[in-house]
Amino acid sequence: MDKHKRARLESKGWHVGGVEEFLDLTPDEAAYIELKLALSQKVREYRQSQKLTQVQMAQLLGSSQSRVAKIETGDASVSIDLLVRSLIALGATRKDLGRMIAA
Repeated sequence: MDKHKRARLESKGWHVGGVEEFLDLTPDEAAYIELKLALSQKVREYRQSQKLTQVQMAQLLGSSQSRVAKIETGDASVSIDLLVRSLIALGATRKDLGRMIAA
């Protein structure tokens, strides 16, 4: 958010903060959520780079299209384990996974 917009909102009585503050997240919880979202985005990027549909990816994983959609949107019901398994199924190496986590 730019400085001018922030100043305007605060001058009107609004409190401007981050998601962590709004949801009262610990730094560990915020890092976990950001990791899940980053991995979800990478699943989508890998799938699209291979020109696979969500249905084709679901067949590859032995799952459903709706589950792939949840994987790609970072749905809370999706575990990091499933995200990592999906990336491996799409051809990600351990080095790729390490880079994703480090980023």
